[in-house]
Amino acid sequence: MSIVSTSTPSSSGRSEEMPAITERTARRSAETALFMRDHVLSLVSHDLRSPLNAIHSWAYVLDRKIDANDATAQRALEGIRNGVDQQVKLLESIVDTTRAETKALALNRAPFALRPLLDETLGDVREGLAARRGVTLALNTPLADQQMDGDRERLAAALWLLVTFAVEASANGTTVTLDADIDASKFCATVSWQASPAALTDPSLPHVLENFARAQATHPREASRISWVLSLCKRVSDAHDGAFEQGEWADGQPTTLKLRVPLAGA
Repeated sequence: MSIVSTSTPSSSGRSEEMPAITERTARRSAETALFMRDHVLSLVSHDLRSPLNAIHSWAYVLDRKIDANDATAQRALEGIRNGVDQQVKLLESIVDTTRAETKALALNRAPFALRPLLDETLGDVREGLAARRGVTLALNTPLADQQMDGDRERLAAALWLLVTFAVEASANGTTVTLDADIDASKFCATVSWQASPAALTDPSLPHVLENFARAQATHPREASRISWVLSLCKRVSDAHDGAFEQGEWADGQPTTLKLRVPLAGA
């Protein structure tokens, strides 16, 4: 198994590479924010509909219990129904419409080599954030010429976010490791590091992810729900019929992010 560690690069050649890397990092950050927005809207839509449905059901029960000749009670019941209808229309006209842009994630599938994608990802994250944070990146992989059939750009964005989030949540002088291999018919990528929630939200440190996203990632997660900022990773993996997993984390403890994607589409 080969091990490639990336440290702060020398200044030679940086002037030619830096503009493209900076532009790509900015685009990745914007994509991350877009998918996070739509993920939050999806949660809002889901979590609001449940109590609204319950209110609607209880209004039906009350309608059968309340005296039809009680004008005050009937007006109150009508107000409840109108309120529920208004909230549902608001969800449909604003929330659902807004998130429609990424609801159906289109893929541009084509064969591509995996190893260059891994090297490119670590190079981007190193230049965009890791070098400025004093975090070392390491790649553990036996991959050389292996290929997969998928959307390279989407997968590049997902891998970038995996590594970037780990760097954001790492203290100076630590190492973020990307393990990549092929398991049966799937490409498997695992990012591991020692969690530092303080580094994730420290305003004195360089960051590329939004403040709100990083702060939310430090909150306790509900069962099976991922941090909002990582929603792009889940959407990309789901679109490829794969899986994304965010490990539990505590200050100073090892943690992981895992992405598994079939080598070929169904």
